[in-house]
Amino acid sequence: MEKFKVGLIGFSIGGHVFHAPFIASNPNLELYKVTARKEEQQKMLAERYPEAIGVLSSDDIIQDPEVDIVVVATSNDVHYSLTKAALEAGKHVIVEKPFTNTSAEADALIALAKDKGLLLSVHHNARFHSDFKTVQKVLASGRLGRVVHYEARFDRFRNFLREGAWREAALPGSGIHYDLGAHLIDQAMQLFGHPDAVFADLRAQRDGAKAIDDFEFILSYPGLKVSLKGQMLAKEPTPRFAIYGMNGCFVKRGVDPQENLLRAGARPEGDPNWGVEPASIQGKLSLLEDGQDVEEYVLSEIGTGQDFYKNIVATLLGVEELFVKPEQARDVIRVLELAEQSWAEQRTMKTEGELISG
Repeated sequence: MEKFKVGLIGFSIGGHVFHAPFIASNPNLELYKVTARKEEQQKMLAERYPEAIGVLSSDDIIQDPEVDIVVVATSNDVHYSLTKAALEAGKHVIVEKPFTNTSAEADALIALAKDKGLLLSVHHNARFHSDFKTVQKVLASGRLGRVVHYEARFDRFRNFLREGAWREAALPGSGIHYDLGAHLIDQAMQLFGHPDAVFADLRAQRDGAKAIDDFEFILSYPGLKVSLKGQMLAKEPTPRFAIYGMNGCFVKRGVDPQENLLRAGARPEGDPNWGVEPASIQGKLSLLEDGQDVEEYVLSEIGTGQDFYKNIVATLLGVEELFVKPEQARDVIRVLELAEQSWAEQRTMKTEGELISG
């Protein structure tokens, strides 16, 4: 069995929750080296992954000839520089979303990876969430009829700022529109393709906030309005998805269960119920069919976060096409740029010629 050695740069939430468990669970991958600078990170690494080598510098990973794949799971401000250095060192690279802070940076990395014949992908793991996979199933069924309005939300409640949190600082790529909004944009474009226009409302609402903590993107398609929202002051849970069609609607509450399992240190291998949602958060269809009112709950699809790394391995072995292409992740960044320009100029931005990959 061919095995690829992985160097993981970053062992905070992104690294130890969303990457390390799936890397370690894949029989074709070896979690070989991990940057762990803080004492608590070093302790966690030793407890959960005693076979991995802890290092203090990203160069210890990028310049190691034993490393086949570099995973960049750091703050957004160094995604570009670390990915560039890893590609120049001849490594395949996986970058945590959002890909980069600008589409120009993304274009440069895509060109570099192609020039060197290396795999480059972005961890848009929300494609593998149970709720989104269920939405895909409902839309594919056609029971809603022609869809006219799609709404997706990532709402949370935290009415205070976290001291020292880079996502809440006034930095390029900070703010929940880059963090959570990137997921929603990627999901929408997976469902509907490229929008014709983008309008945005971006606000910093909490006391002392320096970064965006409330956003709404409106993506325009022929005959379809896509509304993507996120906020930090939603004390009551809101629906994750609400989809309206000519025959009725589908409303989905609750969240994919995988993140809470990962935060608790669980791994997908050996768990027959991995990614299975509780029945209490199943989505509901409300339809008018054959002149009759119909209400029914839809069995949720199973979340499969492990499929991201399965596809990475299969792509490297030449048996599958890359699922999350860097061009797609680049287009997410371009939509975010247009959204920021829309808010700054208080106008709708057309996307002709701006988006390059379906």
